[in-house]
Amino acid sequence: MPWYAVYTKPRWEKKVAATLCAHGIEAYCPLNRVVKQWSDRKKWIEIPLFTSYVFVCIGEEQKEAIRRTAGVLNFVYWNGKPALLRDEEIAAVRDFVSKYQNIVLEPLGLTVGAQIEIPEGVFKGQTGEVIKVARKRVEVVLHQLRMKLTVAM
Repeated sequence: MPWYAVYTKPRWEKKVAATLCAHGIEAYCPLNRVVKQWSDRKKWIEIPLFTSYVFVCIGEEQKEAIRRTAGVLNFVYWNGKPALLRDEEIAAVRDFVSKYQNIVLEPLGLTVGAQIEIPEGVFKGQTGEVIKVARKRVEVVLHQLRMKLTVAM
């Protein structure tokens, strides 16, 4: 069965994962061990590595049950379909989280003038230059093909 990413309400990741597991659904919420400082003490706590995301391994017939779960907003979509994750990707996250703590994730920002390589699709392997970054759109010039590519994120 494939893995899917599920988008949750803010701060509901652990509750959603526990609820799904209680209903017999394989759910994974990677947790990051970090030290939190209060005025009187320090304490190790576990916080979700990916905020508002839980990963589930389900069949097609279980999708509606996932959507009805308290705290779940929807599946994460890619190209109009729920995004599929490979077993190797989930295993890599599990392995990484088990070996390290105090992990910091930073979003990869695209800046004007940055050189990028297209990772997939019909232009896979082509390099381009970012010419504009808007709220949900990026414009890239593919000099080799003499084309401008606009991507909605």
